[in-house]
This record gives sequence, C-alpha cells and structure tokens, in this order.
Amino acid sequence: MAFCPNCGNQVDGRFCAKCGASVAEAPSAGTVTAPPPVPGTVAATPAGLTDNVASALCYALGLVTGILFLVLAPYNQNRKIRFHAFQSIFLHAAVIVVWIAMLFLSAISGGLLLLVMPVIWLAFFVLWLIVIIKTYQDQKLVLPVIGPLAEKQA
Repeated sequence: MAFCPNCGNQVDGRFCAKCGASVAEAPSAGTVTAPPPVPGTVAATPAGLTDNVASALCYALGLVTGILFLVLAPYNQNRKIRFHAFQSIFLHAAVIVVWIAMLFLSAISGGLLLLVMPVIWLAFFVLWLIVIIKTYQDQKLVLPVIGPLAEKQA
C-alpha cells in the first residue's frame, strides 16, 4: 500500500487522485537504493551554492542581493551568509549616504568636490571588489565600522 508524499492519502497507481502528485513506485527485489544520509553530514542546498559563493553573491548587487539572501530559506539560517548579507547592506547604505553628502557639499562649495568624487567612487569600487574576492576565497573580511554591526545582526 502506497501513500502520497504530498498529502498523505492512500494511492493506487503512480499518481495521487486527490492532489495529483507523482508517487514513486516501491523498489523491486533487484533494484539498488541509495543509502540513507549519514548523521552529522551537511546536505547540499537545493540551489547547490556553497557558502563562499552565496556569501560573495551577497555583495553582487548590494542592497538587492543582500536582502535576497536574508529572505531565501536555506541561506537565511546560515550565520556566515547572514553576516555577509548584512555587511553588504550596510556597505551600500554607507555608499548612498556618502553620495548624498558629497552632492550636498559640492552644491555648497560651488562644485570643488566634483573633482574629488571620482577618486572616492574608485575607492568604493576597489573596496567592493576586494570584499567580493576575499569572501569568495572563504576569508572573512570585517570592515571597520559596519563589520561589527553586521556581526551583531547575524
């Protein structure tokens, strides 16, 4: 007697009459089945991303990917990925704050800061690349001000 893995009703055949889910047939005497997982081993995530790849992807689009990895179920329970997601969110929020402050100060100073702004953006870009590369290499890089905040949130 087979039961539906989706709804639990008794099934006659290969599909459940109630929910329509496919039901695996019972193995015959000559088939070999996979052994059960060993206790204490880590199962692969459904998406197949390792921790270092998922952590590096947190920085890819800044706020968007940081929030995305905080919401997605297999990743939001991993403390390491949560740290990198929060650090990514805080880093890109700091970039936005600096951008607004630079625009405000350049308007007040008559545009003198417009010459310095490309250097600041280049520095943020290099920092962004370094954080992605270090994270992909599975090295934890804690940024000075926002890193401890991210560790508290994770």
